[in-house]
Amino acid sequence: MLVMAVLAVLWVGASGTARAEYPVDYNFFAGIPYELANPGGSLPGSNDWSCTPTAAHPNPVVLLHGTAGGAQTNWGAYAPLLANEGYCVYALTYGSLDLPFPLNALGGLRPVPESAAQVSAFVDRVLAATGAARVDFVSHSQGSIVGQYVVKRLGGAAKVERFVSIAGPWIGGAGDQMEMVRTMGRQLGIEPETVDNMIVGSVCYVCSQMLGGSGFMTALNADGVYAPQVSYTNIATRYDEIAFPYTAGLVEAPNAVNIVVQDGCATDFSEHMAIAGSPRTAGFMLNALDPAHPRPVVCEFIPPFTG
Repeated sequence: MLVMAVLAVLWVGASGTARAEYPVDYNFFAGIPYELANPGGSLPGSNDWSCTPTAAHPNPVVLLHGTAGGAQTNWGAYAPLLANEGYCVYALTYGSLDLPFPLNALGGLRPVPESAAQVSAFVDRVLAATGAARVDFVSHSQGSIVGQYVVKRLGGAAKVERFVSIAGPWIGGAGDQMEMVRTMGRQLGIEPETVDNMIVGSVCYVCSQMLGGSGFMTALNADGVYAPQVSYTNIATRYDEIAFPYTAGLVEAPNAVNIVVQDGCATDFSEHMAIAGSPRTAGFMLNALDPAHPRPVVCEFIPPFTG
């Protein structure tokens, strides 16, 4: 029985070495307990700097979180899943403010160029450690914009092969996010002001940058939304209440595949958070990372918020 129990939690990867099978909880909030138990740590299966990419999965996967997310809090479902699939998986928390825990666990609050510089340096570290030629990005929400800045403005087009964007607002979002940020700032005793279309002194410097029509988004997309050297897969939900309208993440291009999770699955009620923690999105993500070996994608009831 003991032998059977051990075998049940092991699998043999493409490299022929035994790997632990990490538990996968399809819940967007699955990573929060890990952050609470080990602030600033890494999820099971992620950030193994001794990981060697296999011939089946030669590109390490770098996970890019959304606004107020982090390396652990945003990827509780997909980091262990990707490790189980044989990928070398890496994640960082970028754009956090200089505040004590738990506020410093909220990433993606600083301006995009600052966050992108951190991601760019992290990608270089991943490439150096693994010996890989390129990485693949998997992003959620703001992570798509940060990753795109890396690709288009920091030389990342030569380092990124595939870019899987989950609920990413390529042309910026709509809605009165500015007032929401001002309210947050006032509640924390900060009175933000707007300078050059960016909130200064706010808890979320980046929020105004990501608005559709902002000076930042206009400049980022001035040479086209996508980098022609990179293959994009965009996964969106019709119920997205943050990256709104959801079509902002579905820009057509020869090097982009657009997916709406409700197409062919009316029981998927995932919105902006749940889409980054559901088994249906996970299937689309895995097929995008390994298009040569597609697999069926499940259709089942996906509740909002958790996935």
